[in-house]
Amino acid sequence: MTTSSLVIEHKKVQKTSIARRIVIGIIFLALAAVILFAFVPATTASQTSDFGMTPGGIKQGVMPDWIVPSQLTLYIIGGLCTLIAAYQLIRGFGKRTNALLGVVVFMFVFAFLTYASAGQGLNLTGILRSTILLSVPLVLGAFSGLLSESGGVINIGIEGMMLMGAMTGAVVGSVTHNIWIGLILAILSSVLLALVHGILSIHYKVNQIISGTVINIFATGITTYLSEKLLQPLQYLNQPPLFPRVPIPLLDNIPILGPILFNQNIFVYAMFIALIVLQIALFSTRWGLRLRSVGEHPKAADTLGINVFRTRYMAVLLSGAMAGLAGAYFTLGSVGHFDEVMTSGKGFIGLAAMIFGNYTPIGGFFAGLLFGFANTLGSNLEILGSLISPYLMAMLPYIVTMIALAGFVGKVHAPDADGTPYEKE
Repeated sequence: MTTSSLVIEHKKVQKTSIARRIVIGIIFLALAAVILFAFVPATTASQTSDFGMTPGGIKQGVMPDWIVPSQLTLYIIGGLCTLIAAYQLIRGFGKRTNALLGVVVFMFVFAFLTYASAGQGLNLTGILRSTILLSVPLVLGAFSGLLSESGGVINIGIEGMMLMGAMTGAVVGSVTHNIWIGLILAILSSVLLALVHGILSIHYKVNQIISGTVINIFATGITTYLSEKLLQPLQYLNQPPLFPRVPIPLLDNIPILGPILFNQNIFVYAMFIALIVLQIALFSTRWGLRLRSVGEHPKAADTLGINVFRTRYMAVLLSGAMAGLAGAYFTLGSVGHFDEVMTSGKGFIGLAAMIFGNYTPIGGFFAGLLFGFANTLGSNLEILGSLISPYLMAMLPYIVTMIALAGFVGKVHAPDADGTPYEKE
């Protein structure tokens, strides 16, 4: 690259950096304006916000409610957001911008909760606990997509795999009265669909989007048919046992964190274990390096002796196993029976969380929490009688995802060979 080319490239980077600084600053300022000019006028100086700090039905980790003055709290948070916005617009936070974005969003969310609960109570710990539970299938779905796409295979069939796992878990758990057998076969049923996806997209080089769509259509059709013909008339086939909560001794007594993190069923614990294992495996082991090399540059990986086809099959099958675990959560860890199309697009939302999380386990985890929190908050807004529509709250994570894809929060980088069939020379 010539000197002039380097100068031009440097100027482009500078322009992008300035534009990003200004856009993020405007976002900060807009959030501050909403707090100061929308939330504050809707409260009075005498109102307080009562945050419940212990979920209902749990006796461990009990602590007193947290009561704060509504209007004063909103003024403080709005002022802090304004100061951060001013600094961002004038000088910028550089590499710390994303961290500050997270801080400002957190403050805005707390301000919103303060505004929504002004003059009444809101169980904050209950909301956080529900957020964890609602985020389980989303996070596991994000991990499923991440495993497959790290190896270079797009898997939009996660929705269908989750649906198949949910039905299989319900039927097998009901027939055997053994919840573990139901869980294992739920995972295996999704792995079987993943194998079909792998054969079509890897061996026969079918367009991966089409292959995944076929999986979704097939799973939706077969589960709906079996539900109408078997599960509805024969109710005993749709009454599986549920995994109970398993409190972790000592840890479940920690105030706030105990009821939220350490008094859950095995699916929640599996989500956290998968997060740690995937983060280490993908970025700190030889196995992860080989998998990511196949997703980034399969020809180079093949030259180095890595079996590209076998690695991609492994990635797709692991993706199916993770989707099966997510599907089993619906019938064995949450609802307790199978309903038609009960996954309700959670597989696609998981893929959105994976993209928003920039194709990393940690990013996908926090993105899943964001989506789960938006859904939980929407439900609580209906209970509180808020004027803000719960559908608006459910829509916000997708808006944030589009902002991320636009590059304002940071560049989203998919594997270079993602979705491209490999032709061995």
